[in-house]
Parts: sequence; C-alpha cells; structure tokens
Amino acid sequence: MRPFATALAVAVLLAAPCAYAPTFAADDLTVTIKDHKFTPSEIRIPANKRLSIVVINNDPTPEEFESLPMKIEKVIPGNSKALVRFGPIAPGRYEFIGEFNQATAKGVMIAE
Repeated sequence: MRPFATALAVAVLLAAPCAYAPTFAADDLTVTIKDHKFTPSEIRIPANKRLSIVVINNDPTPEEFESLPMKIEKVIPGNSKALVRFGPIAPGRYEFIGEFNQATAKGVMIAE
C-alpha cells in the first residue's frame, strides 16, 4: 500500500503546476514580439468587453508589455508567452509599448 501512496503523492505534485498555468483559448488575441517589435502593431478590438491577449515573446530577452491608458503591465520572459487580461475599455485608441525597448516596440489597440 505504501508504494501506491507514494506514487499518488508524486503524481499530485507533478500535476499541481499545470493547474495554475494560463490557458489560451482559440479566440484570444495574439501579439508577437520579435526583434524588439510587436506584430501586429495595430490591433482592432471590441469596445466595452473584457478581453485577453496572448503575448508571445520570441526574443531571448524579457520584455514588458505595457499600456498606461489601459493600466496593463506584464513582463514576458524571453522565449515564452503570457496571457494578459484587460478591459472593458471605452471606444478609442490605446497605445502599448515594450518598456524595455521603447524605441522599437510600439503598438496600438483600437477599441470600436
């Protein structure tokens, strides 16, 4: 009986990190960071709706996805991705930047 209890405990411990990992739905918006630039750099989103965006950082260095008007700040480690939730936001134009590379990492979300 003891080997079974040990195996069960190990299985639970190994599965625990997966329970807290962000999930990415097919309808999530996606933006990619490559060479310290966002692609796409312009994203149209529905206004007055809670949204999620998947930020994929294909650079080896971390980048901070930031939008002061939308009150978003999220550091994405190099070669990884993260789910960023925000909104609802009013119709308008909302700039976002990669704070660690502000000269090149720029974009805008247009809420309609």
